[in-house]
Amino acid sequence: MLSKDKSGKIFRNPFDFWTWAKILTFLILLLFLIYPFSSLIYRSFFTPKTTGLTLENYKDFFTLPYYFNTLKNSLSVSFITTLTTILIGVPLAYLMTRYNIFGKKLINIFIIMSLMSPPFIGAYSWIMLFGRSGFLTKLLSQIGITMPPIYGKLGIIMVFTLKLFPYIYLYVSAAMSSIDKSIEEAAENLGASKFKRIMTITLPVVLPSIAAGAVIVFMTSLADFGTPMLIGEGYPVLPVLIYQEYMSEIGGNANLASALSVVIVFCSTVVLLLQRYIISKKNYTMTSMRPPEVVQLKPVKRILLSSLIFFITFVAMLPQFVVVITSFINTNGPIFVKGFSLKSYTNIMHRLSTNISNTFIYSSIAIVFIIVFGMLISYLTVKQKGKTGALLDIFIMFPYVIPGAVLGISLLVAFNKPPLLLTGTSAILIISYVVRKLPYTVRSGSAILYQIDSSIEEASINLGVSPMKTFFKITARLMAPGIISGAILSWITCINELSSSIMLYTGRTSTISVAIYTEVVRNSFGTAAALASILTFATVISLLLFMWVSKGKVSVI
Repeated sequence: MLSKDKSGKIFRNPFDFWTWAKILTFLILLLFLIYPFSSLIYRSFFTPKTTGLTLENYKDFFTLPYYFNTLKNSLSVSFITTLTTILIGVPLAYLMTRYNIFGKKLINIFIIMSLMSPPFIGAYSWIMLFGRSGFLTKLLSQIGITMPPIYGKLGIIMVFTLKLFPYIYLYVSAAMSSIDKSIEEAAENLGASKFKRIMTITLPVVLPSIAAGAVIVFMTSLADFGTPMLIGEGYPVLPVLIYQEYMSEIGGNANLASALSVVIVFCSTVVLLLQRYIISKKNYTMTSMRPPEVVQLKPVKRILLSSLIFFITFVAMLPQFVVVITSFINTNGPIFVKGFSLKSYTNIMHRLSTNISNTFIYSSIAIVFIIVFGMLISYLTVKQKGKTGALLDIFIMFPYVIPGAVLGISLLVAFNKPPLLLTGTSAILIISYVVRKLPYTVRSGSAILYQIDSSIEEASINLGVSPMKTFFKITARLMAPGIISGAILSWITCINELSSSIMLYTGRTSTISVAIYTEVVRNSFGTAAALASILTFATVISLLLFMWVSKGKVSVI
């Protein structure tokens, strides 16, 4: 970094503010990310049965059908979910960007809202509707219609599909909006039909965006714990098996759980590298000076297409509607009875107020650290060119391929003994939130930094202002919209986090998401709905704040 001495001569200070910031950032990442995961890998090579290093855990995993089948189950669910989300998201993005659909802004808001809520709330809501004692199950049985069970593989795929297709939709709609219409017009002038033009021109151009959305869908569905735990019923997947092996008091094997964690991270990493390879081979650059024109449909076609899109959006939003409505229905123990009241809310305020306060306190503390480190890391990766910046960027994106349950186990393994005993404390939950959610803020901050001219900082330093003062007085203020937008998204995911929280909580550090899960397991659906409604309300408010702050300039993904 350039500095200026008293004589006015500009020199490079090897130990300026940014050098110390870089050292501090690497030390923190090494302590709370690399060291925990390294400890997890190291532990996977031990077993209680033998002494010394061994591959016994990996041998058991690949040779015993029960364990290996969970990997096949996880990959099967993730691949099918990725395919179904593409089949919904890509056509939806095309219709929304190319035709004059009614209520586009409202549809976009609802789709983003459906994405922001945790998947396990969707699973819980579908149980309320189509479970063995679900509202619609009972209603349809009275007229002689028997619904297929919501439980098992198909139920998991359905919940994941309705929850995750917005990733594909948002990525692809952004790409389709930026296609230069001249290349499509050229295909039409050469006599290509609309279908052939879409298959040979439009889809290849947006393939990198489809791949980017697909890899997020795959990794999210592969890592999710709550949905298969609630509705899997006899269809085991890796995150559930990891939880059971690590947390089980009878027959649990923490070392095997560590090996399973390494396997699932390896699978996520392979998929991420494959996606990057596809993007590197299929990437197109265009001017985007002539975006595609919106086709004005005739009234009948417009109504039909709009109705179809509203139906898809309504089904995706249905879990939130179900949660809010059922939270006001009277309950008698675990059973819903006629009438509406605030009984469920009164109940949670008496029994679970600690969970509510913990959620917002821990998330608020985490956001402070996320904002500070997000600003520093964004600057270091964008403005500090070189190997250290590239290495830092790899480190900060590593949490993308670590499932929440695996991160939780990593922290437990690393910090369960002195000198840094954090297991069972609120600090370990906050650390997991910061590590897991920091990439949102780093990415949004980086996007803003690319638009800030470096000459502004250089002019300040040339006037004798130190690099640290220049950053906080000038650069940080210019970065504020992107950082705040990313922080709001990090906040939303923090308050909804279940996978890592379920591994790290104790009775006094339990959060709303953990309480919802435990209440559903106990069949206390009324209190679970009330807690989920609080999360839904907080998510909606946060999302509206994000849209107001970003003014559409920062993407939610």
